[in-house]
Amino acid sequence: MKHKFLSLALVAGLAACSGGNPFDEVDTETPPEADTGNAIIRNGISPSAAGLVRAEARDGVDTEQGNGFATGITYNSADDTFSVDNLAFDGDRAYSRVDQNGNPNVVTSLSFDGRGVGRFGVYEGPRTAVDPRSITATNPTGEVRQFVYRAIYGVSNNSYQAANGEAAPTTQFAIVRTGSYEDYGFGGFIYQRDTDVALPSRGQAVFTGQAAGLRDFGAQSGLQYTTSDVGIVIDFDDFNSTDSSIGNAVVGSITNRQVFDLEGNNITASVAAGIGDDVTSIPDVGFEGGPGVFDNEGAAETSIFSQLPDGTPYETGTFYAIVSGDADEVVGVFVLESSNSDTTIRDTSGFIVYRGTGG
Repeated sequence: MKHKFLSLALVAGLAACSGGNPFDEVDTETPPEADTGNAIIRNGISPSAAGLVRAEARDGVDTEQGNGFATGITYNSADDTFSVDNLAFDGDRAYSRVDQNGNPNVVTSLSFDGRGVGRFGVYEGPRTAVDPRSITATNPTGEVRQFVYRAIYGVSNNSYQAANGEAAPTTQFAIVRTGSYEDYGFGGFIYQRDTDVALPSRGQAVFTGQAAGLRDFGAQSGLQYTTSDVGIVIDFDDFNSTDSSIGNAVVGSITNRQVFDLEGNNITASVAAGIGDDVTSIPDVGFEGGPGVFDNEGAAETSIFSQLPDGTPYETGTFYAIVSGDADEVVGVFVLESSNSDTTIRDTSGFIVYRGTGG
């Protein structure tokens, strides 16, 4: 049995936002699949043997929603580019934070830290491809318009020494969504621990940090950015373990939720006003607490939800996470869905939260 915790003194206010614009201006899903073959490859470095990778599960044979299609994700720091495979009409080049002329995209980062540094990179799929046999007087470059794709890429502030001797982040996540279908379209997400973990057998741990993601729609095209603050507490003592799961429990909150259009404009107030009468902010998110949340590898999955000020249910979804290191950070993705009379709305956000001063 699980019980809902919409607010909890342990986590209330843990992830306070510094305020200001977080941009650098230059129905629950199928559980993610354990898929080490679909890891994010950063600078040619794969996760260590002790790492753990989770990828969004692909929908059934009808592929109605297009979940889990993004594969072959790689990042190259030499030119700050992000590549993804298996998504149609996303260009013939890597995703980038600059346009074809080398100018920065409108939005290049999400969720500033206290130093004014964007915690999560925003990468834009190429706007055009080229068909050299279609060059004409009216189309002298042979350009072919592409779908709107965005990727959010986050890496840990912590690092380890990879097998090749280079420093690599201990955790990473990537989310890819499109706004060009009159439904959710094709995309996917991956979150991973690149090295090992030492799970405590006793005590409790508090983790705080931020999330960034993409908001798409189930009956219309369009794409938006999202940010939020995330706080979680893990109890390493209880519940008791079973053969298939360790007994750790987790509760938390997702607060200070903001929405921005693709031009970087904060549209949170208008989004909130469209939710219902007397709604002035996007509802905070609570967790359902209970046993069986963690598996033996330190991966967790639990239901989350939000509700309107009058108690009316607003969103339901799932919180996916992996503990890393000496239980000093947690990486993951949460997916929330809501619906109104016109469409279904999905928020897919990735997060990395840290214990103590680790972030």
